[in-house]
Amino acid sequence: MASETLQTLLPPPPAEEAPTTTVAALTDDTLRNILHRLAPADLLRAALACHRWRRAAARCAKGAPPPLLGYFFHPADTPPPVHLPFSASRGRLHPAAFSPVDASSSSSPRLSLDYLGGTKGFIIYDVYLGLVLLLPTSLPSGTLPRILVLDPASRRRALLPQPPRDALPGDRWRGRRHIVGAAVLSRAHPSRLCFDAVCLTVDDKHPRAWVASYRDGECSWRALPRDTGVTVAFDPYWFEGRCVHAAGDIYWHICHSGRLLKLDPATLSFSYLLAPSELGDSNKKFRIGETPEDGRLGMATVEDQEMQFWVRGEASGSDNGWFLRKRMNMRKVLDTIPGLPRDMMSRIISIWLSDIDSGRTGKLFIKTQGYGRYSFHMDTGKLDRLATEDGKEYGHPIYAYYVAWPPAFLAPELEESDMSLKLIRLIDYC
Repeated sequence: MASETLQTLLPPPPAEEAPTTTVAALTDDTLRNILHRLAPADLLRAALACHRWRRAAARCAKGAPPPLLGYFFHPADTPPPVHLPFSASRGRLHPAAFSPVDASSSSSPRLSLDYLGGTKGFIIYDVYLGLVLLLPTSLPSGTLPRILVLDPASRRRALLPQPPRDALPGDRWRGRRHIVGAAVLSRAHPSRLCFDAVCLTVDDKHPRAWVASYRDGECSWRALPRDTGVTVAFDPYWFEGRCVHAAGDIYWHICHSGRLLKLDPATLSFSYLLAPSELGDSNKKFRIGETPEDGRLGMATVEDQEMQFWVRGEASGSDNGWFLRKRMNMRKVLDTIPGLPRDMMSRIISIWLSDIDSGRTGKLFIKTQGYGRYSFHMDTGKLDRLATEDGKEYGHPIYAYYVAWPPAFLAPELEESDMSLKLIRLIDYC
């Protein structure tokens, strides 16, 4: 009896603690499966935790798409409305600006091109692979311009010299050369300022590619032969200087034409690409780009208050290799633009499509003469005005900026991982 009373007075024995699993106990495969589900920004934060997480994050980053940070553009003054054909005027362009994807978030990047001398006297011609390529505001005649290439994320820059005279021995086309523009061709390493750029010229009715290679602070030029398989039978003035990267190739639009000039970056050969006859034969203004879901070649137009989106595909029933995916009446959407005239003729000469969003958001950029610049979402039908805080509109074109991927601090881990895989394969082979 006394022993039972004593037992009731004593504290109960401690309960056995359930076994706990810490993060350190996760296997490498499990850790990678978890990190693989993170958004790019969260993946980078996880990579800063420790060396093991950085190695796992590097493996995940290798197959992940680069994150879209925002858009570069030249703000422009809104031009006055136009009431008669051929009387349209352009708004004056201002130095380049950057708009983050989520401007309301305090963690959004605030990138700038105003460092180490800025970009005075230059305008943007291409944004690709984390690099911004600019050319002088006024292009020279006959000789290629200097090319300014910036890496806004690392704040590095390279001002490429003009090609030396011996880059093209016996250059007899200098007096008949039209300089179209330039583009980023490739990047050797995402964390280093090592890249190739291409400059497009038309030398006596045939296109020519000039390739500049920048490595370790040194630039070398090579001039490729004219592509005599492609003839420019029109005034090359009608080429748009800014290019479009889409589905692995580079395209230049041609004003008042039903085709585009295409450059294959792998072979550096040129060819023409026909637009759908429904667009080209009717002289409708179209823009080339990519489909938002899978990056296939796409083409869009906003003409006569109707939006059309075409997708590239070779099969019976296609229109020059294109299929119409979506057609939408835009009248009610355009009615929401403040001050826009209601009559058809005024709208035809006041509205046109300026670009397909290269950020693959499913949006189109629509330009108006005197009524602002807008983004239009093809799925939701939402129309948003694109304006800066000081009231200027987004100038043409609007360039999506993706960070170079993977970032610099993950690149060494990838190189080490690749070397380890090669060593394992060599051991297995032996």
